[in-house]
Order: sequence, then structure tokens, then C-alpha cells
Amino acid sequence: MPSTPIPFVLRGEFIPLDALLKAASLCSSGGAAKMLIVDGGVQVDGLVETRRTRKLRAGQRVDVGGVSILVQAEPAGAV
Repeated sequence: MPSTPIPFVLRGEFIPLDALLKAASLCSSGGAAKMLIVDGGVQVDGLVETRRTRKLRAGQRVDVGGVSILVQAEPAGAV
């Protein structure tokens, strides 16, 4: 059964995949994120993604080792 996605609120138009993994505390460092991505351990919208700088935008889902993250837009008017 798929897990309930953890919401991640963007602070801008996009976030690179490797930065998301670090910001969501799924990887301890940029190097660890890079290796996880390059080794095919990350899916974006159900497809394996091997580009560490893949730009993620609101509405996209990232799955890593049984954890799902749903990228969400920053609420209107947020500073």
C-alpha cells in the first residue's frame, strides 16, 4: 500500500531534486543525494529519475525508499 505523501512547500518556482532530498532530510549530504539518484533509487511521478538537478515543481511526487514527498506551491501571499 503506498504511503501518504509528506508535503513539501516550495519557496520559489522549483527546487532541484538533490536539494529536495537534503531539505526533506532523506539524505545527509549532497553527495549522498547524488549517489542515491544516480543509482536509480529515486522516482519522480512514478518514473526513475537519474538527473540530480531535475527541477521539481508544485504537484510533482517524489518516492524514495518507501517515503513519498508531494511538492506543493507556496501559499499565495506568503513571504
